[in-house]
Amino acid sequence: MTTATRLLDELCHLTVQSLESLEPADHFQIIKLLGEGSYGKVMLAVHKKRGTPMALKFFQRESTSLLSFLREYNLSLAFCTHPSLTSALGIAFSTPTHYVFAQQPCLYGDLYDVIVPEVGLEESHAQGVASQISGALSHLHSLGFVHRDVKPENIFLCDSTCRWVKLGDFGMVKAAETRVPCVWYSSPYCTPEAEIARKGKETDLGHSEVDDNGNKPKGDSGKTQRMLVSVDPSTDSWALGILIYTMLMGSLPWSETVSDNTAYKSYLQWSTWEVLPIQERGSDQPEDLEMATQFAAFTQLATCLLKSLLHPQPRLRGRPDEVGRYLGGAWLLDKDVSR
Repeated sequence: MTTATRLLDELCHLTVQSLESLEPADHFQIIKLLGEGSYGKVMLAVHKKRGTPMALKFFQRESTSLLSFLREYNLSLAFCTHPSLTSALGIAFSTPTHYVFAQQPCLYGDLYDVIVPEVGLEESHAQGVASQISGALSHLHSLGFVHRDVKPENIFLCDSTCRWVKLGDFGMVKAAETRVPCVWYSSPYCTPEAEIARKGKETDLGHSEVDDNGNKPKGDSGKTQRMLVSVDPSTDSWALGILIYTMLMGSLPWSETVSDNTAYKSYLQWSTWEVLPIQERGSDQPEDLEMATQFAAFTQLATCLLKSLLHPQPRLRGRPDEVGRYLGGAWLLDKDVSR
């Protein structure tokens, strides 16, 4: 456990003692809805006395534990000092139905909304986002935290041209090396190592008060035992690789990261074959194994970056702080990065 992760626990204990119950309408003028999700909603508001614009993030109390709320609030308040991380504003309170904290407003939506399907972003914008998000992740990793939920929906725009972005939504953040249940889900953002959860056996444990994120399960009378894994920064590296691919192509490289998915299997064969020593390749392998077709549009520079971040073995995966060495040159064969 790092100094930062210990401090986060201490801040949560202190904050719970000072959390007030407020009626939002008495203190804030609610302007409009900025976004919503399974956690609750984010509203654009203005503080009535200070005149300060802010985003109020509402968490449903019936599905969010107080500890989970306090961890996200204090992480955002005390440790998100990087310019590409959303930060809290020092206002937190509760209502009969919600826990609420205020954060910096991002008024131009999220990255998902501006990625044109089957087209992507302008390459220069994609490189700019990659630079900022890799810096934000490197900051979190240096403090001992892993985001664990990097995706376009959690990257927010500070201007209409996508020049300044912020990584947010810290509900899944855990300290590195924390033991958590391994969960597989059907998405390319899910890492290869999580496939073991899909194949593992589950044993009924009976009733459980909260899940691995400290939140109360909805509609579940029982929980199942799952394989425990250690939280690792390489999870964020994988998600960053998928994000960069998506920004450049406007599509995903495969529908889910499983060994029987045709697109992923072709990538796996291509990427792992090229790094195998000659003596380990075997006589039955083709000498001229073709590139996975979904990567054919990339330059060698971009291919090296993506293969590093998307290495199937976590311990060999590239780090976010290595992205900088790939910036500036062309990433797409038919586009000019300077435009």
